[in-house]
Amino acid sequence: MVASGDNKSLAIKPGNPIFKAHMTDTLQHIADRQFFLIAGPCAAETEDLCLRIAHTVGELAAKHNLPFVFKASFKKANRLSKGSYSGPGLDDGLKILRAVKEKTGLSIVTDIHETHEIDSVAEVADILQIPAFLCRQTDLVVGAARTGKWVNIKKGQFLAPDDMAKIAAKADSKKVMLTERGVSFGYHTLIVDFRSLLIMRETGFPVIYDVTHSLQLPGGAGATSTGQPQYVIPMSKAAAAVGIDGLFVETHPEPSKAQSDAGAMLPLDQMPKLIEEVLRVREAAHS
Repeated sequence: MVASGDNKSLAIKPGNPIFKAHMTDTLQHIADRQFFLIAGPCAAETEDLCLRIAHTVGELAAKHNLPFVFKASFKKANRLSKGSYSGPGLDDGLKILRAVKEKTGLSIVTDIHETHEIDSVAEVADILQIPAFLCRQTDLVVGAARTGKWVNIKKGQFLAPDDMAKIAAKADSKKVMLTERGVSFGYHTLIVDFRSLLIMRETGFPVIYDVTHSLQLPGGAGATSTGQPQYVIPMSKAAAAVGIDGLFVETHPEPSKAQSDAGAMLPLDQMPKLIEEVLRVREAAHS
């Protein structure tokens, strides 16, 4: 899956028709169970930031023939403290995501939190994401699936992996993917039982590993959460060895300056190393 040094894809630039053609079939690649990447900042802070990240990761993905979905949240509804940054909001956030989609040709995934958001978000996003804390909200899951779009359901930190078969069944759709993002272990800590990836794959739906939030330390910074991004690459490699259909990672050019998840995101300049090492492990483990 890793492109050779002579491959013309090395010269692909986002916005270029070749780049767009490469990304046009992303959703079909997901349906065909080709390994894919979901990446982007925690929040859609600005259009310039989102485009910078989309361009950088998009080039890497095209280089490696890796289907890529851009992720950013228009709203961070799950905040520990009232004063925490919660994103640009529905209208402004969707304008940013629409601009990214139009200027890069990338597919888009973003969170939904309430049923009234579904129709507006479905006009822009290709994948509607159900946050972990909301995964048992039946109306939200059913409403998202009714749009006909792909639905990514994150496993709650309080659920067992086999519980996800029941939640996926609510959608009554083949366009469902399930995401592992850790389980609560005492206070301010999450752990990952890698058996969870295999158990959820028994549902027949694509399974994604959210490495960023698996390494989050909820409330670990007092009024906000922090994380352990230094373990993103080794944990991603471990998941790739066990077996996943997709990898989810949040990234930012300067995580310390991010308005959300500053202590958890992988620096953007580490994305090449992440992708190369994960693909190398996948090739070795599944050859």
